[in-house]
Amino acid sequence: MTEIALYISNIPFNKYYELCKPKVVLLIVFTAIVGMLLSTPGRLPIDLFLYSTIGIALASASGAAINHWVDQRIDIVMDRTRNRPLPQGNMSSASALTFAISLGVISMIILVTQVNMLTALLTLTSLVGYAIIYTMFLKRSTPQNIVLGGAAGAAPPVLGWAAMTGEVNTEALLLFLIIFIWTPPHFWALAIKRKDEYARAGLPMLPVTHGIAFTKVHILLYTLMLVAVTLMPFVIKMTGLVYLAGAVALGIGFIYHAFKLYRTGDSDAHAMKTFAYSIFYLSALFAFLLIDHYARILLREYFVL
Repeated sequence: MTEIALYISNIPFNKYYELCKPKVVLLIVFTAIVGMLLSTPGRLPIDLFLYSTIGIALASASGAAINHWVDQRIDIVMDRTRNRPLPQGNMSSASALTFAISLGVISMIILVTQVNMLTALLTLTSLVGYAIIYTMFLKRSTPQNIVLGGAAGAAPPVLGWAAMTGEVNTEALLLFLIIFIWTPPHFWALAIKRKDEYARAGLPMLPVTHGIAFTKVHILLYTLMLVAVTLMPFVIKMTGLVYLAGAVALGIGFIYHAFKLYRTGDSDAHAMKTFAYSIFYLSALFAFLLIDHYARILLREYFVL
């Protein structure tokens, strides 16, 4: 252990930072924070907010690092991932795994002692779901891997909600459902562009097993389903007209990109534009949730006064 610790200390910080998939973790933390903010009409306890955010962020980074460790042999043969720290030999497998487990343990300690047990258990379930069930098994065994494994990636708003309230209700589960339905069209657009790489790595992604045209049909169908689901917060009076307007506008944009992608046939044209829009879409949709939430709070306070 002493030798491993010494070796870890000699590895540049930015290599560990890369293991954490910071862009992915940032989106995860953002949706978790939205869950926290939507869970209560008042101000959040700053200490609970900070501990929850740090705990969830560290658990997400742990899952990302474990993913790097598990996929290092696959990453070597893919253009998108061959420059990661492990394929490049910037660190040993032992160092990466030790780092990943350390992050996971620290996150659990923070969530158990400073937040609540429900959030810790849900976060642990999400971590295991992504790092083990999805990465080690589903990713390698079924073309529906991203659908079945999407539950782990959809959990952050629920984690944030549970952290603030100690419970999970219908509204939290609706936030989960939005990300769960969003994940397949988001990821399949990238998979279309990287089809040959996934085939070379032996991964049964949908474009590899069923073809690009088949995948595009499913992207369009899931996008239509997603737009319908995003209207539900307004239907159950969780949100108001500000969110509804934003959700409809963003949904029209996503349908446009999905349909344009569908019209390109077996080509990968427009795949990356659809992928890029999907990231913008989710970020903007959750931003509209927040804007609507606080706009309604201000209106209620104004009319009360």
